[in-house]
Amino acid sequence: MAVVILSVMSLNKIVKKGIETVGPEITKVSIQLDGVGLSPWSGRGSIKGLVLGNPEGYKAEYAIKLGQASVQLKPSSVLSDKIVVRSINIEGPEITLEGSGLKNNNLNKILENIDASLGTSSQSQSGKKLQIDELNISGGKIHLSLSVMGGRAITVPLPAIQLKNLGTSAEGVTPGEAIQKTISAVLTGSVKAAEVAIADLGKNAAEVAKKVGEGVTDAAKKATGSATEAADKAAKSIGNLFKK
Repeated sequence: MAVVILSVMSLNKIVKKGIETVGPEITKVSIQLDGVGLSPWSGRGSIKGLVLGNPEGYKAEYAIKLGQASVQLKPSSVLSDKIVVRSINIEGPEITLEGSGLKNNNLNKILENIDASLGTSSQSQSGKKLQIDELNISGGKIHLSLSVMGGRAITVPLPAIQLKNLGTSAEGVTPGEAIQKTISAVLTGSVKAAEVAIADLGKNAAEVAKKVGEGVTDAAKKATGSATEAADKAAKSIGNLFKK
């Protein structure tokens, strides 16, 4: 009984250590975490200050930054082989989408790292499994810095994301597989938002070009009119000279 109590009381340390050690092994980027506060008795808790670093070769300080995520577990599953997570709610995350385009970017690189790791990492199949009934991401924003945008960097809203019924089968999903599905959903939402932003930039550029063109045309008309008027005045002056 004492062992069970000690295991439950050390749950927060176990989760924090798992995120900070298994996470970088799977994603191949640094992961920082301020703290985990989970109550094994109520199943409620939070994860604070999670920052997912950028792959090598990218300039931004981070790829994903979560201020806080609230978690609801099934308390009785904490000591079982499959931990049942009733819900994860992530509010106000900040995403950096950096690279040359919508396919060649930092999030895609992290996803490629995860895909490669799932087949080779000893952590990918061993250890506890997860069941996540519902994962919601809302109120996020994306910092876009793509070369296809002509060097412009803008921030746009991240569309709301919802994932349901991950690992509901008997075998569940590994932490790596859960991370893979989550980042894949974030990448999909970020790319959709980027496509809209790029299209808007194109429309704005076209409108500016049109206005500039109209301005040039108006200026040319005015210049032509002024030149014609000046020529008429000069001709009249010359005619008057001959009359004298």
